[in-house]
Amino acid sequence: MPLLARTVLTPLHIDVRRGAVADLAAILADGRISAGGDVAVVVGPGQGGQIAELVRPSLRSADVFTVAGGTLEAADELGGKLRARSYDAVVGIGGGKTVDVAKYAATRRGLPMVTVATSLANDGIASPVASLVSEGIKGSYGVHIPIAVIVDLDFVESGPERHNRAGIGDAISNISALADWELARQVRGEPVDGLAASLARMGAEAVLAHPGDMTDDAFVTVLAEALISSGLAMAVCGTSRPASGGCHEIMHAVDALYPDTASHGELAGLGALFCTFLRGDERRFREMSACLARHGLPRLPADVGLSDDQFVAAVQFAPSTRPDRYTILEHLAMSPSETRDRLADYAGAIRDHCG
Repeated sequence: MPLLARTVLTPLHIDVRRGAVADLAAILADGRISAGGDVAVVVGPGQGGQIAELVRPSLRSADVFTVAGGTLEAADELGGKLRARSYDAVVGIGGGKTVDVAKYAATRRGLPMVTVATSLANDGIASPVASLVSEGIKGSYGVHIPIAVIVDLDFVESGPERHNRAGIGDAISNISALADWELARQVRGEPVDGLAASLARMGAEAVLAHPGDMTDDAFVTVLAEALISSGLAMAVCGTSRPASGGCHEIMHAVDALYPDTASHGELAGLGALFCTFLRGDERRFREMSACLARHGLPRLPADVGLSDDQFVAAVQFAPSTRPDRYTILEHLAMSPSETRDRLADYAGAIRDHCG
């Protein structure tokens, strides 16, 4: 994966609360974002259009574009539309696919981008990465992080609960990713950025320890801030290392071998729990397993509709998805039979110790 764009290291504005969308026009009036009020509003097929209609009267000159599918082709098509006139900024309103399309198109046009997130499915809401599908294969593209991030809890609450819960898996997967980064430092001398690691760990620990759930505004706020911090961590160090290790290698492998099995966050959480077990970190394993179980997230391959053989195949394929990465998967270099044995032990540990 190429180094990520680092021109903008921190957003000028982060707002996580109920009713936050009402202040979008005022945020866009910030001269550092929009000097003339000419903005392109990018919406998806969900709640994005509703939000766009709410804020349209207060935007002096806004064009609304609808995108769908989260593909590279959609992002390139949007980029072509952005060239039709002069815009000050791009506003991406919606879930992860919509935001990623908007981030990619805005970056290619050199425009500041504002995220208005309607779901908390993963850390893409503020990350310097756009995950886009091209010719049936999902790829990761380095982009500039949003210059402002708005999370309106009213709209998050109205969105699909499963999508929002998935973000919990992505957030706590940072703990496994950071352990892999430290392993790479010990074995290969890979440098670790302390600030980036702290940002990624801070949010993950907060989500892991919080007793609330998706019905609790305090917990949802912690989750949103954790996902934003994860994006900032990647921007600080110019790589996805603090938020992507063996956990995401497994996720990408499942996506490649068995498309549409489960969401990014669901697979990241499952992959992180398995990798933590492989490390022999029993305390972390118990904590993460309890958290995933409490929020109804998958812990076993069967929970996402995969057979043991399919999961073993995904683990075997996983290192090839990120050839530059050194994680617990590369470190152990397990054969298929060894992976199958460890998977059986892992399932037993969940059954016997974690409920």
